[in-house]
Amino acid sequence: QVQLVESGGGLVQAGGSLRLTCAASGGTFSNFDMGWFRQAPGKEREFVATIKRSDRYTYYTDSVKGRFTISRDNAKNTVYLQMNSLKPEDTAVYYCAARWITGWDLEVRAAQYGYWGQGTQVTVSS
Repeated sequence: QVQLVESGGGLVQAGGSLRLTCAASGGTFSNFDMGWFRQAPGKEREFVATIKRSDRYTYYTDSVKGRFTISRDNAKNTVYLQMNSLKPEDTAVYYCAARWITGWDLEVRAAQYGYWGQGTQVTVSS
């Protein structure tokens, strides 16, 4: 069973930065595409970013492009989300997710990810 544990969330002022970390265990990390999703109060879970085995292949939702960077360290079974220039609308619980690699595509649909962490809270104050 693949297990994912997020860390690095917290309270930050608008314009500040945070780095989220997702530690994976229980599977072969390099066989999984990894993603970050977020869910704000009263909102549906939203795609944020994804990365394939080779870290040259990434994709971001439009609202975070240029501000967030997803990366992975396959030797450490870890994926990161560097968040800069944070805005109050970035406030949400952030979830790490994993899916078995099935092709070349970059997946944005939450239902296609089979493994999820418990989430870490990110709060951005005005």
